[in-house]
Amino acid sequence: MQHEDLRELFCRRDRRSVAAAREFARATLTAWDWGARADDVTLCVSELATNALVHGVPPGRGYLLRMWLYERGAVLRVEVHDSGDGRPCRRAPDGESGRGLLLVDALADGWGVGPREPGKVVWCEFARP
Repeated sequence: MQHEDLRELFCRRDRRSVAAAREFARATLTAWDWGARADDVTLCVSELATNALVHGVPPGRGYLLRMWLYERGAVLRVEVHDSGDGRPCRRAPDGESGRGLLLVDALADGWGVGPREPGKVVWCEFARP
């Protein structure tokens, strides 16, 4: 899969990093004229970044947010790379926490988890409307 445009942001393990990830996503979506899905994409970026921060980033480390287009700009892929162990899982809808991946599942056209060394990459994709 060859990407046509790629933007990346490295975020340190800091509570302000999720807001920085959202701002980066909004600016990227504006530059790419993806306004029609901006709210969905930004919410998914926020959830994936929060999961990485809370569950996947050891002290002193960070996570990488990568956004890229392929299929001639028709598909947007969002990836969050972290160095933590374990794989994310969807929680029960009636649970008190852990509903982030349920939101990603509902808003994105697809999502998944892949390996990387060290850690994992959690991704989601959106088709241009």
